[in-house]
Formats: sequence, structure tokens, C-alpha cells
Amino acid sequence: MLTIAKGANAALMFFLELGVLASVGYWGFTVSPNWAIKLLAGLGGPALFIAVWALFGAGGGANATFPLTGLARAALEILWFGGGALALYAASLATPAAVFAAVFVLNAVLRIVWKQV
Repeated sequence: MLTIAKGANAALMFFLELGVLASVGYWGFTVSPNWAIKLLAGLGGPALFIAVWALFGAGGGANATFPLTGLARAALEILWFGGGALALYAASLATPAAVFAAVFVLNAVLRIVWKQV
């Protein structure tokens, strides 16, 4: 049973990662009435987040170009997932932002308790 829960928590982490990209993209397309800015922010924001994650966080660090561990990894995750929540908040979606942040905190605590970090 615990194995299934750990697998579900790992899957949740993946879906949270995708949620960050969707959140930043949504924010980008709502940031301005100007279509050029919408395209730049809506496509460029997620691209920037993807680049940072690929360099420092992909695959729990195993697939990253410059894998981070310990406090540096914790800081990356807080900035990454906090950025997703902040993007939702900036797009005037306060409740989804709070839910996203709470789900991330729960996921992070479970990953620490179950030594999935």
C-alpha cells in the first residue's frame, strides 16, 4: 500500500511540474492586452522555466545538466513551484494559487518523510 502511495506522490510531483508550466503560460497570455506581449510572455515564460528546470532540477536532479542537492535543491523547488503559484495569483486566480501551493507543500513533506528526495 505504501508503495502505491509513494508512486502516486511521484506522479503528483510530475503533474505539479506541468502545472507550473501551464500556470506561467496562462499568466503570460493574460498579462497584457497587446498580442505581441501576450505571445512573448505566454511562450517565453514557460520556456524560461523549462530551461531552468532542465539545467538544475530535471528528474530529481538525475537528468539535470547541473544537478542541485540539499538546500540548493530545496531553494530551486520553492522558487519553481512558488513561481507557478505566484503566476496564478498574478493572473487573478488567488484560490487556485493557494490550492497549488498547498498541494506542493503536501507533496514536498511526503517526499521528505518517504525519502523520495
